[in-house]
Amino acid sequence: MPDLKNVDVRIGTSGYSFEHWRSNFYPDKIEKGKMLDYYIKYFPTVEINSTYYRIPHPAVMANIVKKAPDGFDFMVKVPQSFTHRRTDLDQDVRLFSEALQPMVESRKLSGLLAQFPFSFKFSQNSLDYLSICRDAVNGIPLFVEFRHDSWVNRTMYDYLRAENISYVCVDGPQLRGLLKPDFFTTTSTGYVRLHGRNEEKWWEGGDERYDYLYSKEELLEWRDRLVKAKSRINRLYLFFNNCHLGKAAANALQFEKIISSYA
Repeated sequence: MPDLKNVDVRIGTSGYSFEHWRSNFYPDKIEKGKMLDYYIKYFPTVEINSTYYRIPHPAVMANIVKKAPDGFDFMVKVPQSFTHRRTDLDQDVRLFSEALQPMVESRKLSGLLAQFPFSFKFSQNSLDYLSICRDAVNGIPLFVEFRHDSWVNRTMYDYLRAENISYVCVDGPQLRGLLKPDFFTTTSTGYVRLHGRNEEKWWEGGDERYDYLYSKEELLEWRDRLVKAKSRINRLYLFFNNCHLGKAAANALQFEKIISSYA
């Protein structure tokens, strides 16, 4: 039976510090400062998404790193100024680099996620901007997520491979203009983000956009896609971003069982 046993599969969630995960994933009375300690008992990796909204002081990142045991790693989302404003970045590049230093020094930072908006469409100028971002992060592996389906073409694929930038596969609602759930890679590291398929709430934004619980059948579809591609990757990240009321944690735990039972 084909499997993923020769691939380092790392499953986690997009963020962990959610008040609405109390009584769903976290104990109801848990202190907010203890949430990561609890999360680490179940998952080997996590995306830090708070950096998208605000660049933290290095001490904040140092405190996060201290909680992480050997073998645990982080993916950190770049600030929205990188992906949405895309101009006058010098100060944010410097501040973000300083914030990341504790994670870099700990060797627990595995990469940076650049989540571009639906309005960021494929063009040569957009391709060139990806290289600017790659250079700005100073050698830290860069993973790029697109929302608009104009990006799915051979030119993008060849460009990312040549520039050593990793493509992020997404699972979301099947609405016009959005990407289809598919798996391919442009480096030896695969990366999947599962946002849920809440078509009704998607364009409204807010937390309810991510109010969706994947069925076992939908998760099995992803398992099969990953198994077919296993020869092209040596490490694989899957982050569940359907965070509403702890659904991401529930699906991540479910997928861990699916993968372990299949191996």
